[in-house]
Amino acid sequence: MGEQIDTKAFRSLSYGLYIVTSVCKEKPNGQIANSVFQITSSPPTLAACINKDNLTHQCIQESGMFAVSVLSENVPLPFIGQFGFKSGKEIDKLEGVQCLEASTSCPLVTEHAVAVFEARVTRQVDVGTHTLFIGEVTYARVLSQDPPLTYADYHKKKRGKTPPKAPTYQPEST
Repeated sequence: MGEQIDTKAFRSLSYGLYIVTSVCKEKPNGQIANSVFQITSSPPTLAACINKDNLTHQCIQESGMFAVSVLSENVPLPFIGQFGFKSGKEIDKLEGVQCLEASTSCPLVTEHAVAVFEARVTRQVDVGTHTLFIGEVTYARVLSQDPPLTYADYHKKKRGKTPPKAPTYQPEST
C-alpha cells in the first residue's frame, strides 16, 4: 500500500460538537471543539484537544481545569459562531449566555446543551499545533434528552465550516 493519504477519509470519523470552557485570571472563556472524548469510566476521564493559539488553551493551562458542554442538534448556527469564529481575546464570548458554575469556577454553558462536565487536568500531551488535555471528571449532569449535534450534521444540515485552528481542518473543506 502506498504512502498516499486521502484526507477525505478523516471525514468518516465520528465527532460531536462541544463548547469547552475554562477560566484564567478570573476571566472565563470558551470555544467550540469537536475533539472531546471519554477515556475511562473509572475514574471518569475526558480528553479535549485544544489549539495552542487559542485563549481557552491558555486558560486550561493556567487553571488546570476545563468544562465541556455537549451541544444539542437544535443549536442555532450563530450560537456556534459566537464560540467558534470569534476570539475571546477580543470579546466576552459568554456575555448573555446561560451558564452555571460548579466547583472549578469554569462556566458550564447550559444554553443549547444536552449535558455538561467539569474536569481537573491530570495530564497534558503535546500533539504539535494542539494539546490533548486529559482530565478527571468532577461533575457531570444531563440537561436534556435532545439528541447531541454530530460534527457530520453540523456540516451537512447546518452547512457549518471548519475553522483553520480546528484539529480536523483541511484546506479544501472550508
